[in-house]
Amino acid sequence: NESGGCLSRLAGYEATLPISEKSNPITRELDKADPVQIVQLLKECDAEIFQEEDEALLSYTRLYSESVLKTMINIISKVQEVLKDPDNTLIVLSGGGTSGRLAFLIAVSFNKLLKGLGQLPRYTYIIAGGDRSLVMSQEGLEDCALLGIEELSKAPFVAGQLDFCMNNLDIFLPVLVGFNPVSMARAGSDGSSRMKGGSATKILLETLLLAAHKTVSKDTDISEKCLLEILRTYERAHKVTYAQSKKIAALVKQAGTSLQKKACVYMVGWHTLGIIAIMDGAECIPTFGADYNDVRGFLIGDHSEMFNKEADLIAQGPQFAFSQEDFVKTILPSLTELDTVLFLFTLDDDLAEVEKLVVQVKEKTSNVQALSHATVGQYLPASLKKLVPSIMSIMWPILFLEYEGNFIQKFQRELSTKWILNTVSTGAHVLKGKILHNYMVNLRISNSKLFWRAVCILQRFTGHSQARCLEGLLQTIYDPEVLSDDIRNAELSKHIAIATEKSKVVPTALLCLLRNCSVQEAQLRLDTSPSIRAAIESSLNAPGRKRGADKSDSTGRSA
Repeated sequence: NESGGCLSRLAGYEATLPISEKSNPITRELDKADPVQIVQLLKECDAEIFQEEDEALLSYTRLYSESVLKTMINIISKVQEVLKDPDNTLIVLSGGGTSGRLAFLIAVSFNKLLKGLGQLPRYTYIIAGGDRSLVMSQEGLEDCALLGIEELSKAPFVAGQLDFCMNNLDIFLPVLVGFNPVSMARAGSDGSSRMKGGSATKILLETLLLAAHKTVSKDTDISEKCLLEILRTYERAHKVTYAQSKKIAALVKQAGTSLQKKACVYMVGWHTLGIIAIMDGAECIPTFGADYNDVRGFLIGDHSEMFNKEADLIAQGPQFAFSQEDFVKTILPSLTELDTVLFLFTLDDDLAEVEKLVVQVKEKTSNVQALSHATVGQYLPASLKKLVPSIMSIMWPILFLEYEGNFIQKFQRELSTKWILNTVSTGAHVLKGKILHNYMVNLRISNSKLFWRAVCILQRFTGHSQARCLEGLLQTIYDPEVLSDDIRNAELSKHIAIATEKSKVVPTALLCLLRNCSVQEAQLRLDTSPSIRAAIESSLNAPGRKRGADKSDSTGRSA
């Protein structure tokens, strides 16, 4: 029957999907969850990072797998060689999108570690599209291999860089971090790393780099025990963070209310917590098809030594604004009662400065929230508690560690903040109706990875063949132009360039395929529906439609 045939086709293409593109069964009903349930579901997803091999249902390599620990020890030995020869070596962290932003964050952190030891910076980063991509989504550039080669040859992307390194092993030692088996790796990017992939990348890189620094300073050999001790601190951070689930859920609800009312969510963070905020906001654009202003991060504090090319960020337009001055000059005057502002800081930051900014914001909106990180023995000033009664204060244990080890707590706080912001922004978009099951159906098609993900989503919900879904997607992208063979055979980059400039491409194509209707009719249905999810669900349930595709399980895109 139609339903059975549909399911078998879906099972066929599901098997070929990279792991990072599969749907997580845990969040199958994410779109129907309330804020408390959303937090619980995403907590369970994040907990999978630390799953032991014998607990896992699937035979994927895991963080604590023996093969992963051995590879980390091997990489650490190479990092040690670099650290022992500071005059002639450099550690370059490189990636596109989220991976590039993490490269920036980690380079900043470890250069700060070196500075505290009186040493010169030895880390640098490369991100597809340059520094502008740090604060604003420019995802299409990660498809360009030649650009990656050019960036590396200038600094002694990702396939292009890897190829270049492999051909110049006398100069470069390449290390690739990914979450798919080699057999599933694509010519383009390695799936979505916004959430679990990003968190795992941060944990892996910080653990091995920190271990390398510790062993070099002590002149000791690296042990698996040392690695496990660091990894377990991140696992404890998961428990400490989600002990705040009730308050995280309140944040999700507040942010969701702002987005539902077409208002904005601003996240204002001090130092590296501001970088985490900027990352989360920038990633909402391609993931949810969000406007750049919907969810947005700002960095408070000195950033003069952080960027490779800060000039790239200056005078680039309002969407590239990210500093304290930008927030005060461009955002503060236009704040409304419907907007939500979330402050992110530690009790080691300038709390008088925090209070001053909170007071300014409270003159504009009462929807002021805060997340503070403290160490046992530190207490929030009463004046700040009074200003933000609902403040989420996370208390971290005192770690009696040597200098390098003190950075573990900084990394824990960053990861904790990342988990909370990912949950808040994802949950807010769920409440806005931008997600169907656990599929980000309103993604912005800004690179080849997202183009093919869009095709998979169309297949998954319609049961049509890949060819039929590809045709439907192109019809939507090029509307009102009639599809010709020239258009069909055009370079993928042309399709992406046109799609990037359009909104609601995937939901429109989905309605066209489900209802066999014109692009104009599909757009009208979306415009007059309470949400994207509601429009798609009513089309899935339309009289006479043969069900089946939408009943399939665990395919497509994960939360």
